Amino acid sequence: MSVRFSFSFLFLLLPITASVAGEADVVGVEVKDRGHGLLEFDVTVSHADEGWEHYADKWEIDAPDGTVLAARTLYHPHTDEQPFTRNLVGVKIPDGIEEVVVRAHDSVHGFGGKTMTVEIP
Repeated sequence: MSVRFSFSFLFLLLPITASVAGEADVVGVEVKDRGHGLLEFDVTVSHADEGWEHYADKWEIDAPDGTVLAARTLYHPHTDEQPFTRNLVGVKIPDGIEEVVVRAHDSVHGFGGKTMTVEIP
């Protein structure tokens, strides 16, 4: 009986330890008009990066209908820099779109954390 309890106990812990870092959250967005219809997005992401196995690996800018308008790949973990801000310059938003949704992605959970909806200047 103690063997079954040990295995059951370990089985219950596996889902918890596999997702300690949780999902990546967008915690700040600043949009700057750079002229000629181009925008700069400064996006702040929070995620308890654990190293190469589990880290925030990109963020994207989506139209209200879910169409991806732009994305920024994050090529390494930010274990010692949380939250962190990265920008994307030269983003063109199609006419008629007045707001976008910014969401972050991590290497284990994909999308699913907090998003931010921002108005386009």
